[in-house]
Amino acid sequence: MADLKTAFDRASEDVQHLPERPDNATLLRLYALYKQGTEGDVKGDKPGFFDFVGTAKHEAWTQLKGMPPEDAQKKYVGLVKKLKR
Repeated sequence: MADLKTAFDRASEDVQHLPERPDNATLLRLYALYKQGTEGDVKGDKPGFFDFVGTAKHEAWTQLKGMPPEDAQKKYVGLVKKLKR
């Protein structure tokens, strides 16, 4: 478990220094996996209709509802490793 936490923390730092900016769909996936991995299932109300970015983030996170945080962290680490190549 400690190894996963270390790998997750490192991936959280590495994502800030990727060789190129990921596309929007990948950024949403990273966001959702990070949130699920750190906070669990989505909380709070969906943002208003005109908050397009907030709504997209909320919907991406909602799609991961029920995923254990450890699984989200593993997927996050894997995705960041893939993007670093």
